[in-house]
Amino acid sequence: MSGPVCVLVGPPGAGKSTVGAALAAALGLPYRDTDADVEAAEGRPIPEVFVDDGEAYFRERERAAVAAALAGHAGVLSLGGGAVLDARTRAALAGHPVVYLSVDLPDAMSRIGLGSGRPLLAVNPRATLRHLLELRRPLYAEVAAHTVRTDGRTPEQIVAEVRAHLGR
Repeated sequence: MSGPVCVLVGPPGAGKSTVGAALAAALGLPYRDTDADVEAAEGRPIPEVFVDDGEAYFRERERAAVAAALAGHAGVLSLGGGAVLDARTRAALAGHPVVYLSVDLPDAMSRIGLGSGRPLLAVNPRATLRHLLELRRPLYAEVAAHTVRTDGRTPEQIVAEVRAHLGR
């Protein structure tokens, strides 16, 4: 199957963007983030898309961005934290080298902070993030070939483990 050499999934604060960029650099490959793809296509930040058009509209744009990236990107790909909510996206990930970057609540909160500009975390971020972690954890595990814990680890340590899983 063609497509990305690695697809990173996980909740907000897991380090998908940081690890994805570092992994791509270490492998000498391009990096792509589907949240950035949606923002570019929409010409506005994701929080504005949520406020102006709602979550359902954003999720459809996200699904299309993931499908395009899976078909046309040959580097490292990071998906938005909620991308796995869509059954079609989960099905599309089958056969791809998906790595779930897992993180527990304390580390996730310290990484994203309370004023993060993430639309789903706008009200009571700690409780909302706890709920998102519980809800999405089985979906991340479902699509992943490998799980890498990120708690208390540097991006370099995480990249090294992901590379080992990928055989690179």
